[in-house]
Order: sequence, then C-alpha cells, then structure tokens
Amino acid sequence: MMDKKLPSHIFDGTVEQGLGRPQGSGVEKEMCYTPQVPQRSTFWSILLVMTCTFSLVLQNSNTASVSISLVTIGRDIGIQEDQLQWLVSAYALSSGCLLLLFGRIADLHGRKKTFIAGSLFQLVFSLVGSFANDGKTLAIIRGFQGLGAAAMIPSAMGTLARAFPPSSRARSIAFATFAAGAPMGGAFGMMVGGTVTQLSQQHWRATFYVAASFSSLCCIGSLISFDADKESTEADQRIDWIGAVLVTSGLVFIVFVLGQSSLAPQGWRTGYIIAMLVVGIFLVGSFLVWEHFLEKIADDTSKPRSMWTPPPLMRPSIWTRSNGKIAVVMWVAFFNWCGFTSWLFWAQMYYQKYLLLSPVLTMIRFMPMFISGMLCNYLVALLVGRLPLVVFVVSGTFLSAVACVLFATTDPSMTYWSFGFPSSILSVYGADFVFASGTIFVAKSALEHEQSIAGALLQTMTQLGTAFGVTISTIVFNSVVKKESAQLGVTLNSQMTNAPASANLSGYKAAQWTTASFCLLASLLGLVFLRGVGVVGHKKEVDDTTHSCPSEESI
Repeated sequence: MMDKKLPSHIFDGTVEQGLGRPQGSGVEKEMCYTPQVPQRSTFWSILLVMTCTFSLVLQNSNTASVSISLVTIGRDIGIQEDQLQWLVSAYALSSGCLLLLFGRIADLHGRKKTFIAGSLFQLVFSLVGSFANDGKTLAIIRGFQGLGAAAMIPSAMGTLARAFPPSSRARSIAFATFAAGAPMGGAFGMMVGGTVTQLSQQHWRATFYVAASFSSLCCIGSLISFDADKESTEADQRIDWIGAVLVTSGLVFIVFVLGQSSLAPQGWRTGYIIAMLVVGIFLVGSFLVWEHFLEKIADDTSKPRSMWTPPPLMRPSIWTRSNGKIAVVMWVAFFNWCGFTSWLFWAQMYYQKYLLLSPVLTMIRFMPMFISGMLCNYLVALLVGRLPLVVFVVSGTFLSAVACVLFATTDPSMTYWSFGFPSSILSVYGADFVFASGTIFVAKSALEHEQSIAGALLQTMTQLGTAFGVTISTIVFNSVVKKESAQLGVTLNSQMTNAPASANLSGYKAAQWTTASFCLLASLLGLVFLRGVGVVGHKKEVDDTTHSCPSEESI
C-alpha cells in the first residue's frame, strides 16, 4: 500500500486516507492517513469550538432577524411588499452560491485566513447596512453580507475537522456543538429581530448592530483560538476558476428562479423565469462534466498538466464515498431543510398575518425551538458513539414531519399549547439530528485536504433545500388561496392582499402538508439507504495524535 504511486494532487511522502484506483480495477482502496492533531488545552479547545459555533449562529440569525423585521423595514424605507423578499434572497444567493468556491480557497490557502476575512466582511457590511435608506441599497449590502457567511462556514467546518482526531469523543462533541448553532441562530435571530424591531429606538437597524457585534466576536475568537494555517498537502494549488464560474453562476440562476418565480407576472410560465432555469441547470450540469474531466486528469499521473487543467474545485467522486452513502446524507439534508425552513416560514406568516401577532409575540412562540435545539445536540454528543446514523436521521426527520402535520391540522380557536408549542418543540429535531450527525459523517468520509469543500457541499445542499422548499410550498399556498377565494366569489388583486381569512388559513395548512412531505421523504431516504452505515461517532477514546484508519464497514 505504501509503495503505490500517489495521485499528483498529493505531495510525495504525504500519506492520506484517500481513494486510489489501481490501473485496470474499479475497486476503491483506502490509504491510511495519520493526522497531525494540534495540541491545546481544554480552554482553548472550548474557545475554538464556540467561535466556530458563533459563525453558524451569525449566519442563521442574519436570515431570521431580517425575515421577522421585513414588514417594519418595508414600511420604514418604502419597499413594496413584493420586493421585500429580496432582502432575504440576496443574502441566500451570495452565502449559498459561493460556498464551494470559498471552501476550496479555505482548503488551499488557509482556513484561519478565510474565516477572518469572512468575519471582517460581515462586520463591515453589517455596519453599512444599518445606514441604508432604500431597498436596492439594502439588498446589495445584504448580498455582500452573504459573502462573509460563505467564507466563514466551510472554514469553520474544516477547522473543527482538523482540530480533533477522527472517531474521538472530542470531535463528536465539537460537531454537535457546532450544529447547535443552526437552531440557536434561528431562535436568536427571531428573538433579537422581534425585540429590537419593536422596542428599540433604532428599530430594524439595531439588528445590523447585533450582527456586527457577533462578527467582531467571531473575528477576535478566530485570531486567538484558531491554529496557524499549514501549507496544503496538494502539490498543485491552483483554483479551478472555470468550474467556480460555472457552478456559482448556475446556482445564482437557479436560486433566483426559485425565489422570484412566485413574484413573476405569469409565475413559472414567465419567459425569463423559464430561460433562467434552463440556463442555470445547463451551467450546473456543465460544471459536473468539467469537474469529472479534471478529476480524471488529476488522477492520471502519466499525463502532464496544462494551464487549463487545474485540480477540480469539487471532485465528483466525493459523492460516491462510503459506497455512495455520503450522497444520500446530502439529499437527506436537502429535503429536511426543504421541510424545516418552509415550516418556519409559514408558521411565522400564520402568526403575523393570520393571527396578527406583533414581532415580539411571534418571537415568544418560537422560543421553545431554542431549548429543544440545545437538547437535540446534547443527545447527539451523548449518543452518536452508540447509535447508528440511521437512528438520528430517521427519528429526527420523522419528528420534524410531525411538527409540520401539527400546524397543518391546527385550529385557530385552540390555544397555542395545543398545536403551536409541540410543533415548535419537534420542528428542530430533523435539522439538528441530520446536521450534527451528518457533519460528523461527512468529515469522517472526506479527505484531509478537502474538509472545507465537503462542509461547503453539505451547506450548499441545505441552502438549495431552503430555496426549493419555500418555492414549492409557496406555489401550493397560492394555488389553494386562489381556488378557495374563487369559490367564495372573491377576485384577488395582484398581491392577494384581499384574500378571505378562511382561504389564507387553507393555504397555510396546505403549505404545511407540503413541508411534511419533504421531511417524510428525507426520512424514507434515510431508512432505505443508510441502514448499513453504522455508528459514525466515537466508539472509544482515541489518542489525541493518532488513530487507526476506519474500515469501510465502520462508515
């Protein structure tokens, strides 16, 4: 094994847990990798984990705090209702579509540098956003904010993967804590957005001050707790800019279409919506073909490299790791986020637009998510070394589906404790269980020099799931509201603001049934395809500097 010639993307003499394909064989063999795990005290380890977790809190709170403040923002600076969603979409576009590029940059040129640059970007544009006085300016600033998140998240995931030994309890706890940042960020963003928007003198602008303060904490924390960047183990450290342009532009088109199709004059039948969707799919398909071509060249050491053949931005073979199980985890995350974020969106709309609750009262109704999310990630840290991955995936996504069903069958005349409270408690189980255990599995399956790109890929799937889920559930909502309004003899205006309350209620319920189907599909995928994965966390304490290579059966 040690005598086998390594692919050209790895330095000679560096032995990694990689996938080497013998000539004339389709069988994948593993090469043992012994990571150099940095030594640090418990205090510095905790600080490192908290800094990484804060970055995920920041990313999710930036979306939630602005989302709950949209009505106030539109009224304050004169943004039309149909354009308000751009304040959320602009952030999602840049943060979701550039994850792969920044993940690759982090792996090649340093995760600490990339994280610091991202946190500074967030800091600067959060402050700038607080001074915006028109919708277009604020949307552009939100886009630049998203660039910071795109740089920070994959860098944080790569940093955690390198900081703790694989299959160790410390790594399980670190990733479970990091994953808690997602529900914590969503709950924190709603609490901050609802509270400061309604009670502070600066109203919605104060949410940007909070984002700036969190960004500064992330920047300071990374400066003092992150280990110094080490030179990449890849001999060829060029970036595949052609692939970066293809995937980024393709994802931008797709996410734009998903976010704006419901606002287009003729919906999905609008000419530019169809054209942009076709172009987006073509560009993403071209990216996959191009990456496959570059991977074949990178693995063929007999052929010289040219300026047009850098290492691939994302090796397509990463989807086949662990007998394709990593691809299943990616799609489970996609469908679970379709359900979870759509549940959150429509629950918020129900509270504010149907029950006419204030931002603060709406925020209070989501507070159980925070406590439940903390409990979920504690359970993952406690049990990930004892229970197989399929238990976390199936149970979590199924409980999230139950949360959606509770809202789909809600009765407005009943108290919050009958439907809203249990739904809030259960909603986060899928997101927390899938993200925490899935992150551990992805980090365990990915190579040392591609930890950030693997984390970026998982994040990209969740971002696409968010856009796709809200889009499909919005189509269902609009269709049901139009049908019910027509039956009641009401002709809707272009904004559907004159829809009868009963029609809106039916629309909210139909949207929640749609979100439940997404979660159930994720649960079904996990049940069918992840049964043989086994335990992905620590099975026993591992020395901080060495570990044995995991067998294929163990992952």
